[in-house]
Amino acid sequence: MSSAADTLAPLATTAKPRRAVIHRMVMDKHVCPFGLKALDLLRREGFEVEDRWLRTREETDAFKAEHGVKTTPQIFVEGARIGGYDDTRRFLGKAVADPKATTYKPVIAIFAMAALVALAMSHAAFGSPFTVRAGEWFVAVAMCLLSVQKLQDVESFSNMFLGYDLLARRWVPYSYLYPFAEGAAGVLMIAGVLTFLSVPVALFIGTVGAASVFKAVYVDKRELKCACVGGKSNVPLGFVSLTENVMMVAMALWMGFHAWA
Repeated sequence: MSSAADTLAPLATTAKPRRAVIHRMVMDKHVCPFGLKALDLLRREGFEVEDRWLRTREETDAFKAEHGVKTTPQIFVEGARIGGYDDTRRFLGKAVADPKATTYKPVIAIFAMAALVALAMSHAAFGSPFTVRAGEWFVAVAMCLLSVQKLQDVESFSNMFLGYDLLARRWVPYSYLYPFAEGAAGVLMIAGVLTFLSVPVALFIGTVGAASVFKAVYVDKRELKCACVGGKSNVPLGFVSLTENVMMVAMALWMGFHAWA
């Protein structure tokens, strides 16, 4: 049996219907975010939208029972039920994100922001964004941002980290200490103080991390998720993870050389 969305799909690509009805929760203590997104999407797509509010839990439950649905919002086009927000996006031919899909977006966002912050710091300090110090700050700021991702849920991070880190598998407390060590080293490198401490820490965790990733991915050929941006990420363990650790090692060697040369 074809669904309403299947029946109306040709209309979405040829003669797009211009009228829609949305039923969404708008209560004193809760406004459904997906309802707002669906309403905005329909209006941006040129629909005339009849916005019907479900103001109480009783109204919402009665609506669900009447239409045999488990969630709101519910969108109707030309009298046919399309479904919720994701169903509406599909009906309009738009992509729907898969929460389980692997992605590099978190890493890209962190490194891009680290680069912008480093350039801004360099401009504020030296009048130019393009300095050697900006490069140093980029790595250090990235370390701090990555540590924040891990520190949001250290337990989840440790669970994922134990899947591949060589040292953590032998000494479990290391999986809890790692985020703090990474963040502390990054802060000290930004400040340019206690180099005798920050350099060995970054060199150690970066070297162990690089060896662990290389063994898991390129020797053992395992397909794992990286704990680099926290324990709930869908970032695949691989080149990006290896690069993160190599950058830490390079930063430690660079700062150590200039500090003790």
